[in-house]
Amino acid sequence: MSQANMVPVVNNGDGDNNENNNNVNNNNGGADNTNAGNHSGDQELGSGNTSSGNHGEGLENNQAPPPKKKRYNRHSQLQIQELESFFRECPHPDDNQRNALGVQLGLDPVQIKFWFQNKRTQSKNQQERHDNSELRTANNQLKFENQRLKEAIRQASCPKCGGKTAIGEMCFEEHHLRILNARMTEEIKQLSATAETIEKLRGKPVMSHPGMSPPTFEFGMGSNGRDVYGNVGNHSRETTGPADNKPIIMELAVGAMEELLVMAQVAEPLWMGGVDGTSLALNLAEYTRTFRKGLGPRLNGFRTEASRETGIVAMCPIGIVEMLMDENLWSTMFLGIVGRAKNHEQICADAAGNFNGNLQIMSAEYQVLSPLVSTRDSYFVRYSKQQGEGLWTVVDVSIDHLLPNLHPKCRRRPSGCLIQEIHSGYSKVTWVEHVEVDDSAGSYSIFKHLICTGQAFAANRWVAALARQCERISSMLATNFQSVDSGDHITLTNHGKMSMLKIAERVGRSFFNGLTSSMGSTFSGAGGEDIRVMAMKSVDDLGKPPGIILCAATSFWVPVPPNTVFDYLRDETNRAQWDVLCEGEMIQKIAEVINGRDNRNCASLLRKVNTCQTKMMIIQETSTDPTASFVLYAPVDMKSMEIALHGGGDPDFVALLPVGFAILPDGTGQPGGNEGGSLLTVSFQRLVVSGPSGQLSISSVANFENLVRRTVLRIKALFPCQTA
Repeated sequence: MSQANMVPVVNNGDGDNNENNNNVNNNNGGADNTNAGNHSGDQELGSGNTSSGNHGEGLENNQAPPPKKKRYNRHSQLQIQELESFFRECPHPDDNQRNALGVQLGLDPVQIKFWFQNKRTQSKNQQERHDNSELRTANNQLKFENQRLKEAIRQASCPKCGGKTAIGEMCFEEHHLRILNARMTEEIKQLSATAETIEKLRGKPVMSHPGMSPPTFEFGMGSNGRDVYGNVGNHSRETTGPADNKPIIMELAVGAMEELLVMAQVAEPLWMGGVDGTSLALNLAEYTRTFRKGLGPRLNGFRTEASRETGIVAMCPIGIVEMLMDENLWSTMFLGIVGRAKNHEQICADAAGNFNGNLQIMSAEYQVLSPLVSTRDSYFVRYSKQQGEGLWTVVDVSIDHLLPNLHPKCRRRPSGCLIQEIHSGYSKVTWVEHVEVDDSAGSYSIFKHLICTGQAFAANRWVAALARQCERISSMLATNFQSVDSGDHITLTNHGKMSMLKIAERVGRSFFNGLTSSMGSTFSGAGGEDIRVMAMKSVDDLGKPPGIILCAATSFWVPVPPNTVFDYLRDETNRAQWDVLCEGEMIQKIAEVINGRDNRNCASLLRKVNTCQTKMMIIQETSTDPTASFVLYAPVDMKSMEIALHGGGDPDFVALLPVGFAILPDGTGQPGGNEGGSLLTVSFQRLVVSGPSGQLSISSVANFENLVRRTVLRIKALFPCQTA
């Protein structure tokens, strides 16, 4: 483009534009007019932006005689070259530089000033045109690439069956039949090619094709369950089927992610007020209309549970994603909901290790904390993706339809969470829980209302549990612990408080592990159907005494709200009224460390008032959130506890067997009205035979059952009712 060397040009965005207008209007065709319009190509720019230009245009429009034409003087080539050379070095000369340049070139400083203004404007316009041209080119390339990818997806076919790979264009049943047919065809070819070998092996049992065998859950019973440090035990199943369907699984995960993003962000009419007054419930008719090409029709006889909840948690998004993608951390984070979890196969993993685009096949056992309620087993793919700066999504979707001969009782439609960073270590989490369950064979008794209304596994339970665990982790990372030291009793250092929190955390983990084990099956010979008893043998287990340990659990209902029950059971002054192990003696609190915003979330150290008659203390962990509360405790050796608290020993080696209560609402409460009753599950662990070579007797089991039954009767007597 031609170089700018004509003046005046005004209002061009530079800092000295206001001065331009005055100079143009006040000069009589002098220096301000001599530099207007000269370019390196001798092209004259119009001066329509100037006052004089506008005035002249107006007179012409009114057919009035034009004023005397002003005379414009062009700069010489030498002047232009010098000005351009100086412009490349300094596009914004000051007054002294303009004066010196004017003397050198024989120009007025005002001419110099206007020339530089015009040149800056011209350069800016040229750069904008260049940028626009590049953006148009890039946009056209992206459009072409997008169209190419759409066409490739539209024409893609399954390498196994030759059918379409678009999940939304076929139902689950059709897709299942295609995969099954392809596998059978492949198996026939293999059998035909090896006919002679099969003839030689005639008479020997022939194993079925591995691709046709459904995965199985193998939960270890009769061992010590999960280790208290996060080991998920013997939860495993073979996954030969999905390994052959990775492209389909990846497409399924991407579609589930897209659906989750809509489900997590769209409000009415897709979501309505829930039963509990907090979580949102899904409008199934609107869901079907919105996702016409979704993940297939709903299964006959299955009941739908769908809810959404949003909350603030004290953890950054990447920290939450890391815990969700690690099966051990995930099951530990949601101890009251996830019984067991296993990561079967990593399909995709981010090379940088930041979980962006990670895709893995998992299975899990979801539980209501009661031996009266069957667990839900689910087999699914989990996919994590960063959607933007500080914004992540993690989605689950079942892949049971890819596994022949598998008939799941729980199918996860796109479920998961949208995690958004809000400020300094805090995240906003929107959780969507959408499942289909077949509970036709279930017998829930007192839990029926909680289960059938979808509150047992609703989104608000997941968000509340996540927020509570994040609080606990934050308190463990704190340098100063909030505590309550009782009068003339012990005073703990920060090290002692940390040790106390670690031991209390072990109490919680061991409690949930024992409760999960006792929910598996009734101990042979145990009397009564209301108490589940499980025997475990402890051999060299860290933090557990060696020998045979009995775990027992049972559930019952009381007609008072969960908060009332929780506050009563956690108060050490009431303990003698219900704890049969206290033998009627008063209990006192000697130390307490708070690990949450609610002061009731804490670890406490208790002992009998008359310490001369016992060498035992009680370590107690109490925890509560809007959906569940827990009072967990364990007798510990006084000497071992004192050593651990005063820095002389590892708190992980303090032997303990926990006892405790899980307190859930019965689901009948109404917001702002009747709070409903409480569902209590009590679990005991007790060493009944010392040493690894001891034998368990029926009388030991009967005595243990009697201990549990007496505790239940005492608590029911404190809250009299017509039991459900």
